Amino acid sequence: MMESRAFSLVLAYAGERTVVAAKTPFTIGRSPEMDLVLPYAFLSRRQAEIQFDAAGQCLDLVCVGSAACFVNGEQVRRRALRAGDEVRFASLEGPMLRLAEEVGATQSGHSILAALEQLKQPSGVESDLAKLTWFVEAAQRLNKRDAVSEILAALIDTTLELTHVERGFVFFVDAAGGMTLAAGRGRGGEVLQETPTISRSAIRRAMEGSSEYIVTDTLSADAAAPSQSILAQNIRAIICIPLRKRVAGGEAPLLGVLYLDSRLQRSELTRLDSGLLHTIATEAALLLENATLVQEELVARQYREELAVASEIQRSLMSLRIPQLPYAEVEANSVPCKGIGGDFYDAVCHAGMLYVVVGDISGKGVSAAVLASTLQGLIHGQISSGLGLVAIAEVANRYICSKDIRKYATMLLLRMGPDGAVEYINCGHVQPLLQSPGTVRPLENCNMPVGLFADAKYASEMLQMVRGERLLIPTDGVTEAEDRAERLFGEERLHALVGAGASLGKVFEEIARFTDGAPAQDDCTIVEVRYWMS
Repeated sequence: MMESRAFSLVLAYAGERTVVAAKTPFTIGRSPEMDLVLPYAFLSRRQAEIQFDAAGQCLDLVCVGSAACFVNGEQVRRRALRAGDEVRFASLEGPMLRLAEEVGATQSGHSILAALEQLKQPSGVESDLAKLTWFVEAAQRLNKRDAVSEILAALIDTTLELTHVERGFVFFVDAAGGMTLAAGRGRGGEVLQETPTISRSAIRRAMEGSSEYIVTDTLSADAAAPSQSILAQNIRAIICIPLRKRVAGGEAPLLGVLYLDSRLQRSELTRLDSGLLHTIATEAALLLENATLVQEELVARQYREELAVASEIQRSLMSLRIPQLPYAEVEANSVPCKGIGGDFYDAVCHAGMLYVVVGDISGKGVSAAVLASTLQGLIHGQISSGLGLVAIAEVANRYICSKDIRKYATMLLLRMGPDGAVEYINCGHVQPLLQSPGTVRPLENCNMPVGLFADAKYASEMLQMVRGERLLIPTDGVTEAEDRAERLFGEERLHALVGAGASLGKVFEEIARFTDGAPAQDDCTIVEVRYWMS
């Protein structure tokens, strides 16, 4: 099996962000299971992969989806990638990826080896400098879940060996702009906690200054007055190395500080080559930045995996087991805008009657999906217990209001009998459409959404359907679907399609054609009920 190595991609579409890939093949597509999720309907669930070639030397883009893939403007099925290459999907204006760096561990290795050649000294420190190869080992750990802690331990241990000091600490910049201890190690490998003997003034100088490193003799005449604890511990020398993110031009943001101190005499510190400290500063910052990015990507991937499981659970809950009835037919389709969504629907047969519910939770994403699943289960149970539609709406309303979760739901409840008699109740939902031969009529019953006011009152209405008529119950994600110019699909288009007898599949095709790949802003759901009895 080929060893995993890290590389960097820049995703440039509606802004820019860097994506660090810690394994190959690195998968790209709109499915939540992909390593890089591009949530656009015009892409395949698995659109492309980035993988090493047969020799394991070069990165290749492999187009595996139905949409086209372009490298530097040329359509390809497989193409070797180089740093700076631009990849687009679906069209030359589609989402763009740029290969920022090729194999991260190999690149770090090259820069370290170059430093080794430059820094060899006739004084016998060559064996110490060779220990910089530990950085390569640290970089190869980037694809592990505990990468940051391992990188920090390797960084401190290596630096202690190279500088002959006695203890080292790494501090991260926290949200408030201060410093938080991330790791501490002694010369013997023991884990150290933060102590008062650490010179906070030296850390502040490293944070605020522009120097690559600061070497302080605590007993020199020009040194700041050392604290009593430093004097008591006989701390003789302090080295502070600010770790800065690499940027092209401008001031480099501070990631953290590497702090080292020792009881060694000043004469020992003067033997440290400035090139060695420069290499430590450069390579330590690079590894720290890469490790942090990979850790963030692993957390994001874990979230995507959990989201995919949640999405599968929701799909199972909403998989419509169509009741086998001689007088009615039910069909449904739902496209969430974020893997999982706040739309829900169900069809239940009870006591020879067909019950249908379509709901839409305010908001989107995980919180809306949780309430959607809860409300779906609650209503299913109330139907099975024989409760009437008005009573079901009142129970749902009181339930949401009692939880004080600052969410509400619109929904439509329907009950149909073999004779085509329909009772329905609309709780703030989009008006359903009744299609008869040659006509389309919205049903105008209107009540409050559930979850706004605990004492809200609800009323249902009756409707008589005849053979061949159908009811389409959409959510507002259908009529409010937007194209790239932020124009709405609208009720007129929907009414025209329904009036022309368009199937559910045809309606969703027209929505996709209208939006033309614009990111969905809301979940999109339609349930159709057709009456067949003569």
